[in-house]
Amino acid sequence: MRPSLQLRIGQTLTMTPQLQQAIRLLQLSTLELQQEVQTVLDSNLMLEVDEDQYDELIAETDAEAKPEQSTTTESESDERELGGEADSGIPDDLPVDSGWDDVYDSYDGSTALSKSDDSGLPDMFENRSSGVTTLHDHLHWQLELTRLSSTDREIALAIIDAVNDDGYLTQTLEELRIGLDPGLDVDLDEMEAVLRLVQRFDPTGVAARDPGECLLIQLNELPPDTPWLAEASTVLRNHLDNLSARDFNQIMRRMKVSRDELTEIMALIQTLNPRPGSALPGPEPQYVVPDAFVYKSGGTWRVELNAETSPRLRVNPYYSSLVRRADNSADNQTMRNHLQEARWFLKSLQNRNETLLKVATCIVERQRGFLEEGDEGMRPLVLRDVAEAVEMHESTVSRVTTQKYLHTPRGIFEFKYFFSSHVSTSDGGECSSTAIRAMIRNLVSDESAKKPLSDSKIAQILKEQGIQVARRTVAKYREAMSIPSSTERKRLA
Repeated sequence: MRPSLQLRIGQTLTMTPQLQQAIRLLQLSTLELQQEVQTVLDSNLMLEVDEDQYDELIAETDAEAKPEQSTTTESESDERELGGEADSGIPDDLPVDSGWDDVYDSYDGSTALSKSDDSGLPDMFENRSSGVTTLHDHLHWQLELTRLSSTDREIALAIIDAVNDDGYLTQTLEELRIGLDPGLDVDLDEMEAVLRLVQRFDPTGVAARDPGECLLIQLNELPPDTPWLAEASTVLRNHLDNLSARDFNQIMRRMKVSRDELTEIMALIQTLNPRPGSALPGPEPQYVVPDAFVYKSGGTWRVELNAETSPRLRVNPYYSSLVRRADNSADNQTMRNHLQEARWFLKSLQNRNETLLKVATCIVERQRGFLEEGDEGMRPLVLRDVAEAVEMHESTVSRVTTQKYLHTPRGIFEFKYFFSSHVSTSDGGECSSTAIRAMIRNLVSDESAKKPLSDSKIAQILKEQGIQVARRTVAKYREAMSIPSSTERKRLA
């Protein structure tokens, strides 16, 4: 075959760098966006923070200040003027034997610290975050205060390391003994003795091997004259399976106690903590900064982007004026490239904000029932519905709704919270799965403690309300909400 040239006409989709940057910015969360902006500011000399917008925001805040605040400011300025006149009387040269308090007012460190906010400096004492003490840290601290031999200390360290966040021992003593140093001659009796020692650490019941042992350890720490202490211990030792199955009739028959007496015994057991590890604080809370706000004004729901999360950037006018068209030097080419990248980045940020506002507005329009009635007013909504309304691709809507949060009068929710599947109703309509879960939660909260509603009964009640839902669907929604089964929800009274 001879080589030849052929002309063909076709359409292809090319991912330009600008398009790639815009898509990448869409899926970034608020924190990731701030980090990306800081990276671009460090690498691009043409970009800078728009200080004029900050000044306008401060001016608007000052204009809306209360009258008493302005009066206080005037009085403080008068005091500073008087203080300036008083300082003018301080001599330049002081006698050697004179004291500081003879001329200057006494220095109040607390006052200076309290005024640090006025000077714009952060208060390092108030803003300092203390580290959170975990369960393992707490146990290690108690171990350091306990006098043990080197061998027992190694055993205790192995036991503490095998304790999970709930406070339970995740390995058997035989497994822990195998994991110890082979040079240590340790038998199971010594392991058991050290385990009993660790179980007396705070919180009570830690390092237990099962819930029964955990609750029994806590019972043994109670005063001997505690009412129903012996009966509660008997229930935990001999009837734990019946207790887990809520088979109270079997417990009453075997222990030969009345219902009222069993109620007292159960009241004592319920004062115990089956998860002793939860007594210590968990990790520090992660605060969510909303990307948009929803509020009602004049009977209409409105959406606004959070100005605090939107980067305020601009092209530096001085550096941009140095770029010359006819100059082909390396420095001029570098500044020209930076200027073009800065404009692309600002355009991508603008497109991100416009897309975010457009999607948030569409969600609010579709979910007005949720804003006014709560979860039961949630309508079915999928990505395709929003994509068709805002004339975008579903993948774009998915990127916009990931790790983006909406501040509503009912709380802060992720955008994806407003999307849910639907279930058909008897009248031909549709009901959101979120609304069905809210109905199930309300039915369970209003049920009788002695005779809780089964999944079949809940499905029947929903069917009477026109919602066609199967029993297994009710069970799936109930488990998703961490609601126990009807057997586990059964109570004596």
